[in-house]
Amino acid sequence: MAAGPMKMRATLAGGYTDVRVLMTHPMETGQRKDAEGKLVPLHFIQNLTVKVNGRAVIEAQISQAVSRNPVFSFRLRAGAKGDKIEVSWLDNEGETNKTETAVV
Repeated sequence: MAAGPMKMRATLAGGYTDVRVLMTHPMETGQRKDAEGKLVPLHFIQNLTVKVNGRAVIEAQISQAVSRNPVFSFRLRAGAKGDKIEVSWLDNEGETNKTETAVV
Protein backbone atom coordinates (compact mmCIF):
# COMPACT_ATOMS: atom_id res chain seq x y z
CA MET A 1 0.00 0.00 0.00
CA ALA A 2 1.45 3.33 -1.02
CA ALA A 3 0.94 6.54 0.84
CA GLY A 4 -2.22 8.37 -0.19
CA PRO A 5 -4.04 11.64 0.37
CA MET A 6 -4.37 13.39 3.71
CA LYS A 7 -7.44 15.07 5.18
CA MET A 8 -7.10 18.00 7.56
CA ARG A 9 -9.30 20.36 9.55
CA ALA A 10 -8.23 23.48 11.50
CA THR A 11 -10.70 25.35 13.71
CA LEU A 12 -10.32 28.39 15.92
CA ALA A 13 -12.04 28.40 19.31
CA GLY A 14 -11.29 29.92 22.69
CA GLY A 15 -7.98 31.44 21.65
CA TYR A 16 -6.60 28.14 20.31
CA THR A 17 -6.38 26.57 16.88
CA ASP A 18 -7.23 22.87 16.90
CA VAL A 19 -5.73 20.92 14.01
CA ARG A 20 -6.70 17.34 13.16
CA VAL A 21 -5.10 15.47 10.27
CA LEU A 22 -5.66 11.96 8.87
CA MET A 23 -2.66 10.54 7.01
CA THR A 24 -2.96 7.59 4.63
CA HIS A 25 0.17 5.49 5.13
CA PRO A 26 0.85 1.75 5.68
CA MET A 27 3.11 2.30 8.73
CA GLU A 28 4.73 -1.15 8.45
CA THR A 29 6.63 -2.28 11.55
CA GLY A 30 8.93 -4.73 9.80
CA GLN A 31 7.52 -7.55 11.95
CA ARG A 32 4.45 -8.57 9.93
CA LYS A 33 4.66 -11.44 7.45
CA ASP A 34 3.00 -11.50 4.03
CA ALA A 35 0.99 -14.41 2.57
CA GLU A 36 4.23 -16.19 1.58
CA GLY A 37 5.66 -15.93 5.11
CA LYS A 38 8.24 -13.26 4.23
CA LEU A 39 8.69 -10.23 6.48
CA VAL A 40 7.14 -7.05 5.12
CA PRO A 41 9.93 -4.43 5.23
CA LEU A 42 9.81 -1.34 7.44
CA HIS A 43 7.84 1.54 5.92
CA PHE A 44 6.82 4.31 8.29
CA ILE A 45 6.55 8.08 8.67
CA GLN A 46 9.58 9.33 10.54
CA ASN A 47 9.42 13.14 10.36
CA LEU A 48 6.33 15.33 10.73
CA THR A 49 6.23 19.12 10.33
CA VAL A 50 3.41 21.56 11.05
CA LYS A 51 3.68 25.12 9.70
CA VAL A 52 1.50 28.16 10.29
CA ASN A 53 1.73 30.78 7.54
CA GLY A 54 5.03 29.23 6.40
CA ARG A 55 6.67 29.17 9.87
CA ALA A 56 7.40 25.76 11.43
CA VAL A 57 5.65 25.45 14.80
CA ILE A 58 5.94 21.67 15.33
CA GLU A 59 8.69 19.32 14.18
CA ALA A 60 8.32 15.74 15.39
CA GLN A 61 10.04 12.41 14.93
CA ILE A 62 7.79 9.37 15.07
CA SER A 63 8.43 5.66 14.66
CA GLN A 64 6.94 2.45 13.32
CA ALA A 65 5.03 2.08 16.61
CA VAL A 66 2.29 4.35 15.20
CA SER A 67 -0.72 2.61 13.63
CA ARG A 68 -1.63 2.44 9.95
CA ASN A 69 -3.37 5.58 8.62
CA PRO A 70 -2.57 7.65 11.71
CA VAL A 71 -4.65 10.56 12.96
CA PHE A 72 -2.79 13.38 14.71
CA SER A 73 -4.32 16.27 16.64
CA PHE A 74 -2.53 19.45 17.67
CA ARG A 75 -3.61 22.46 19.69
CA LEU A 76 -1.81 25.66 18.77
CA ARG A 77 -1.90 28.90 20.75
CA ALA A 78 -3.63 31.83 19.11
CA GLY A 79 -4.10 31.93 15.36
CA ALA A 80 -6.67 33.71 13.26
CA LYS A 81 -9.33 32.75 10.78
CA GLY A 82 -7.76 32.37 7.37
CA ASP A 83 -4.27 31.44 8.65
CA LYS A 84 -2.66 28.81 6.43
CA ILE A 85 -1.83 25.52 8.20
CA GLU A 86 0.46 23.05 6.39
CA VAL A 87 1.27 19.52 7.56
CA SER A 88 3.97 17.49 5.82
CA TRP A 89 5.80 14.24 6.44
CA LEU A 90 8.83 12.26 5.29
CA ASP A 91 9.00 8.48 5.60
CA ASN A 92 11.94 6.11 5.89
CA GLU A 93 11.82 5.35 2.15
CA GLY A 94 12.13 9.02 1.18
CA GLU A 95 8.46 9.47 0.24
CA THR A 96 6.86 12.77 1.23
CA ASN A 97 3.37 14.17 1.38
CA LYS A 98 1.79 17.42 2.46
CA THR A 99 -1.56 19.10 2.76
CA GLU A 100 -2.73 22.55 3.72
CA THR A 101 -5.90 24.24 4.83
CA ALA A 102 -7.10 27.57 6.17
CA VAL A 103 -8.25 28.03 9.76
CA VAL A 104 -12.04 28.38 10.03
